[in-house]
Amino acid sequence: MAEYRAYIIGVDGHFIRAVELLCPDDDTAKEYAKQLALAHEVELWQGPRQVEKFRPDRCAGAWRPR
Repeated sequence: MAEYRAYIIGVDGHFIRAVELLCPDDDTAKEYAKQLALAHEVELWQGPRQVEKFRPDRCAGAWRPR
């Protein structure tokens, strides 16, 4: 299992909080990370490597990678 962190970003672009994730791979970590916030961007990191950045699609209510 690999360690990841999902950082929730406020509307002002500043960090709100981090959520630690233990996942077998990037794809699983991405699935968890995109579910963590309803109205905020989420950045998924594994150590110094940014895996993905998600932002809410305010029109459709669905998440899309940025």
